Amino acid sequence: MSIASHSEQANLAQARDWLAEARSIAVLTGAGISAESGIPTFRGPGGLWNNYRPEDLATPEAFARDPKLSWEWYDWRRQRVAAAHPNPGHAALAELERRVPAFTLITQNVDGLHRAAGSRNVIELHGSLWRLRCVACAREVENREAPLREIPPRCSCGGLLRPGVVWFGEALPADAIQQAARAAARCDLFLVCGTSAVVYPAASLPERALFAGAKVVEINLEPTPFSEAAHLSLRGKSGEILPRLAQAVRHTEPLI
Repeated sequence: MSIASHSEQANLAQARDWLAEARSIAVLTGAGISAESGIPTFRGPGGLWNNYRPEDLATPEAFARDPKLSWEWYDWRRQRVAAAHPNPGHAALAELERRVPAFTLITQNVDGLHRAAGSRNVIELHGSLWRLRCVACAREVENREAPLREIPPRCSCGGLLRPGVVWFGEALPADAIQQAARAAARCDLFLVCGTSAVVYPAASLPERALFAGAKVVEINLEPTPFSEAAHLSLRGKSGEILPRLAQAVRHTEPLI
């Protein structure tokens, strides 16, 4: 066995020990964990939207200018997300929530796969593709039709419905980032999975956990700018590493 593999095994064992001891865990997930379920990025294969920048489709100004074009792109994304399924990484996080006394899952993803896997205490920093919000009356509705029957969709009040996601140029919901910050400050262990954690304010969450004295473990395919700050940095897929970590946790107390 190589020195590198010995080191990797030691890091994994240390992470398992920290999970087994933790009474409060917070997790930040990003696009990497969804990519393992085949979720396409902004620009899907085939070049259908290659002539458009996301900034041309996912801003308040773009929606006001051409809501039909914006919704055609989102409807395309929703159809592809609807065909995807949670992977073992999503399932492992849902299992951890069931076993740990206090558990908060914070995600930058908008695909809803964490909830589909069974996670309940989820903070969706960037909103959800399956939530629609009226630009006239601000009413929010859940809609999982893919494809949509009407583009652009309309509210019962007659106003246009927009995707319930955070667009470029918009601030994250204040209540979501505040809840996430509290979870980061109170946890014993903070996991960073499938994200570079460099875009603020999400990037402030592992920093807050570090400052509060929590152990911070990064799980990512490649090194990130945050890797050196983390107590441990595990290289690999979340769908392979998280199930191995979850096996170490045997708590059965309800959430508090």
